Amino acid sequence: MNAAVAARAASLLLRYPDDGVLAALPLIADALPAMPSGAARQLAPLAGHRAATDPARLRAEYVELFDFRRRCCLHLTYYTCGDTRKRGEALAGFAAAFKTAGYEVVDGELPDYLPAVLDLAAADDAGWRLLRDNRVGLDLLSQSLERDRSVYRHAVEAIRALLPAPSTGDLTAAAHLAQTGPPAEQVGLQPFGSNR
Repeated sequence: MNAAVAARAASLLLRYPDDGVLAALPLIADALPAMPSGAARQLAPLAGHRAATDPARLRAEYVELFDFRRRCCLHLTYYTCGDTRKRGEALAGFAAAFKTAGYEVVDGELPDYLPAVLDLAAADDAGWRLLRDNRVGLDLLSQSLERDRSVYRHAVEAIRALLPAPSTGDLTAAAHLAQTGPPAEQVGLQPFGSNR
């Protein structure tokens, strides 16, 4: 049972479906039997959907889902940090993990981009640590994709199946963030009418 193969397959299935990514679909299908059964069971429907759907339609659906809906963001720190200064610190932690492992994020993506973190997990334990430490983001992404009935929920569920079960703290944090949304920047903002 190879979790690294499942992580790499999930990475490819969560990337924009360009020609190179779609060319890997036969390899993903061939690798399903080598993956842990829970992950393979989740990845198979998404791989099948991508293989059976017109590439132009796949691309349009992908952009609509991941580029125009914040709640379906593939950047893990967005869920816990929002667009705040705290996110910069979190991104620095991701970047340090990549550097320590001897890897770099390609395609100009931020280091918390889920497919990049999955690629790191396929090669190094640092990727699995980042996934475990950012479980809340994965859980919230999964909930959003489930609400949208998106086939991409299967890839996130495959990842979650490879991780330890969430702690009570993870569940509480996910429930809180699901109700309130990501944090907003508060530093340096004064209320209107303030004379100070």
